[in-house]
Amino acid sequence: MARENLAPIAFSSNGGEPPHIEIRINFGVFAGREATPAELDDLGRAVLEEVEHVTLVSEHRHELGGQTETSLHQVRMDVPTEVLPEDEVEAESMRNRLVRLADQWARGCIDTRHADVIELFPAGQPWVPFGDPKRAV
Repeated sequence: MARENLAPIAFSSNGGEPPHIEIRINFGVFAGREATPAELDDLGRAVLEEVEHVTLVSEHRHELGGQTETSLHQVRMDVPTEVLPEDEVEAESMRNRLVRLADQWARGCIDTRHADVIELFPAGQPWVPFGDPKRAV
């Protein structure tokens, strides 16, 4: 599948204080699960190769209003203003690198755990929910 056909998992948001970087990763939407503490540690180590400090928040979001209700798990990455380059072009370049890094991290986590799910139900063997269907009759 071509890279440009993939839905974005990570994106930069316009959070509170404009000069800082806030990246949101819609992990649960694509993974169907929460990010593990070990996966968050891996992300943190990768980000620290780019910046001196980062805060990672793993959160459940519930948004309600009108006729809609949304519940999802996401990871938020906050990089404080103090560790960003002063030059706006360099800061924007850093933002783009961190979004790509977050996206690659999320896709790697999803691919890794997806393989585990496939192993639970080997190919060629039918999946029977709740045991033998003949016993339920």
